[in-house]
Amino acid sequence: MKWSIEYYSKDVQKNILSLPSGLLARYLRLTDLMLEFGSNLGMPHTKFLEDGLIELRVKGKEGIARIFYCTLIQNRIVMLHSFIKKSNKTPKKEIQIARERMKEVIKNDTRRTKK
Repeated sequence: MKWSIEYYSKDVQKNILSLPSGLLARYLRLTDLMLEFGSNLGMPHTKFLEDGLIELRVKGKEGIARIFYCTLIQNRIVMLHSFIKKSNKTPKKEIQIARERMKEVIKNDTRRTKK
């Protein structure tokens, strides 16, 4: 089955698409690969964090960006949050934003099967 990419909101999509040109080009290349091969590209491109939250690791001449996402049934990838890294360690508040959005996306996913 083919993969698809969705965005948590128009603002998330806008923020990602307004990344500096080198980072955006890398993001677009990685998402092309995700559409073809799935959500797990392996290190150094993707890293599983916890409870289904995954980090897309984007590096370019302008710096480093991180895009958090999750996957849903029917091979759907949902981009939740993005930011440009300014330190070695990912700030906890950035992970927390993504975690809260992931919970909301999963809770409101109308395609989930009921048990």
